[in-house]
Order: sequence, then structure tokens, then C-alpha cells
Amino acid sequence: MTKTVIGTYSQFETAIDVVNDLVNAGFHRNSISLVADDPDEKYAPYVDHDTAGDSAAAGAGIGAAIGGLGGLLLGLGALAIPGVGPVIAAGPIVAALTGAGVGAVTGGIIGALTDMGVPEESAHIYAESVHRGNVLVVAQVEDNRVDEATRIMQRSGLIDIEHEAEGWRASGWKGFDATPITTDNRTVTNTPMTNTGTNTGRRMNTETTTRAVGNNPNDETIEVVEENIQVGKRAVETGGVRVKSNVREVPVEEEVRLRQEHVEVERRPVNRPATEADLNAFKEGTIEVRETQEQAIIGKEARVVEEIRVRKDVDEHTEKVRDTVRRTEVEVEPIAGSTRNMASGTVATGPTQISSYETYEPDFRTHYQTVYSSLGDYNRFQPAYRYGYTLASDKRYQGRDWSEIEPEARKNWNSQHQNSWEDFKDSIQYSWDKVRGRR
Repeated sequence: MTKTVIGTYSQFETAIDVVNDLVNAGFHRNSISLVADDPDEKYAPYVDHDTAGDSAAAGAGIGAAIGGLGGLLLGLGALAIPGVGPVIAAGPIVAALTGAGVGAVTGGIIGALTDMGVPEESAHIYAESVHRGNVLVVAQVEDNRVDEATRIMQRSGLIDIEHEAEGWRASGWKGFDATPITTDNRTVTNTPMTNTGTNTGRRMNTETTTRAVGNNPNDETIEVVEENIQVGKRAVETGGVRVKSNVREVPVEEEVRLRQEHVEVERRPVNRPATEADLNAFKEGTIEVRETQEQAIIGKEARVVEEIRVRKDVDEHTEKVRDTVRRTEVEVEPIAGSTRNMASGTVATGPTQISSYETYEPDFRTHYQTVYSSLGDYNRFQPAYRYGYTLASDKRYQGRDWSEIEPEARKNWNSQHQNSWEDFKDSIQYSWDKVRGRR
């Protein structure tokens, strides 16, 4: 008994990998089919057309040789279907497509899939998926290899066809319609899919610099505003698997030994005196001897020989999320005639005057090129250098050593940067030392 396992993929290259893996695992190429809509002929490099093929193949526009799949599937070629356009197909499903005779390749897909035991409603969904640009891989496998074929088909790029169909229905789709509708320069038969999902992922809390008037009418305050990054997460459909079963009759043979009787009558001449027993038997009578033979009787018993259980395994991993945030930087410049003794481009922070961040950034870039250039671009490490500068500029840390402030600096950094202190602590300390004049 065989079952049909179907996978739908968003990329033709992914479908090729699936076919490769199936063939390498020992699944016969005659049991594997592939179908992809190709109105723009973008899959032409995968097909080598043989102009010397037979007349039937030439009339259907079928390439006799296989290009990109390296001979894995039989009959891969471009089918020029009137009213629909080029379609790439391979495997046993090609015969159904070329034999449809109605000029609608997806009608052929529906018929071919229903012949394989796929319900008509599901066949309509697969036909619509092909017309929306996806690639269909169909494998007919023995019962005892369904799990193996399923594992091979499960990979990144496998489409959850039921979830996608829900989106089509939400946009008004009621089933596959073979009537072509012209949009721009392409003939299509579907309606656009609307994404009805809700994004609950990363959200940035963006603010701007404002200026407020203090209690003293002669005072003005510039608010130093800093952005904080907030990282959320959302569940994203990445694929799945559909397992369908169908019943097929398979001829079987068994040998059985049968017994058969045969009656033989033998007559032979004798010449002897009759005995008393012979005289007693000297009367009329009838003797019957019957023949018998054994006949084979066939009985059937249904037995459960395998159970297929589909389950989902869940694992978790930690992923670093990186972005940039903005912070107000204030530069204080003296005005001519001012009595304040403060150099241009510095910020007063207690007993030490510290230049603006831009003053130190060329040195930070040089340090990055020397130490970290192999670990990513400068934008990855720029927040760490700025954080070290901020610590050195903070009045709370004036006159204190790095060893004193490191625990608090680590805690604040990890709360905003996904516990990545160990990755950036050296660049943060370098920035601290540079601004404090220790480098």
C-alpha cells in the first residue's frame, strides 16, 4: 500500500533540494513529481530543451532533457499550455497534465492529485498555490517509509498551505477558477492574499529633544533625552507537513499443497478352483469407490502493522538583537564677553571638563579597526564606546576607579543590551579610560 506525501515550497531551489534528498534516500524517481508555474520563464535554466524529441513531446512543448535537476526526475520540461503560459513539470504527473486537453494546466493538476487520492478541496488549494508562484513536490511512497519522506520534506521554505489558504479565503477566494484574469503583463487566476497577522515584535520608543522653562523666568532647561530599545517576540509560521493516506490493491501470491484422489480399475485373468468364499460372493451386488480432492480457500484478515504519529518538538534558543538608540548630546560653547572660563566644545561635569563625544570618536574608530574589525562593522561597537564615554562624563563617577563602577555599569548595560556585557566590556573600559585621560 502506498501513500501520497505533498510539500509546497516558496523557492524552486528548495524544491530541487527536496527532490535530491528523496532520490538519494532511495525513493524511486518514477514516484516523484514536481510542478511550478513559470509565466516569466525564470526556470528556463533548469531545463535543456531537446528539439529532436518525438512529435507528441514537441507539440506539447516538453523538453526531453533535464538541466538543473541533473537527471534526477524523468520528463522535466516546459509545458506551453494555451491561455496559461509556460509551466515547469516533471515525474508521473506530466502525463496527466499533457493529457488534460482543456488548455488549463491547473485543471490537470486537480485531476492528477485526485487520482492520487487527494481530496478535491485540497487539490484546488494546491492548484491555487502553484498559480501563486509556489512549487509543488509530490511523492508516492510505501507505508513503511512515510515518516522518512516526511522528515526529508520538512525544511525551511515549506509552506503551511492551510494557513495560506485561510488568507486567500479572507480575501474572498472561494476556490480555484481556471478563467484567466489579465493583470499588467501577466495572466493570473487568483486574488491577492492579505496578511491578516498581527505584529507584536520589536517596538521602538522614540522621543525628541524638548526645552522647558524652569521656576526662574531667566532659566532655561534642555532636557537630555535617551531612547530605550524594547524587544518583544512573535510566533511566525515556518512550515509543516501534511500526511495523506490512500488504499491500493496489490497482487500477492502464496503456494499451497493440495491432495487429489484418483480411482483406478484393474482387471486381470485368473484360472483356479472356486473356494467357499468365492461361492458366497457369487451373487449380484454394487461396489462404489469415490474420488476426493482438496481446493484452496482464501481468507483475509485485516491487521494493524504500523502507527504514524505526527508530533511537534519545541526547543528554545537565545538570539542577540542589535539596534541603535539615540541620546541627546549637549555641547556648551562660551559666548564672547562671557566671564565663564570654559573651553569651546566641552561640558562641565564637576572638577573635570570633558570634550564632546565627537572629539573622541576618531580614536574609537582607530581602536575598533585595530582590535574588533573582524567581529563586525563599527556600528555594532559604537554603542559600547558611547556608553564608556557616558560613564566617564557622569558626575556620579568622578574621582572613582573602574573597578568601583564596573558592577553598576554592567548591570545597566545588560538591562538594555540582552546580557552582552562580556562581548563589549573591553571597548567600554577603553572608552572610559580614554575620556578620563588614562590612555
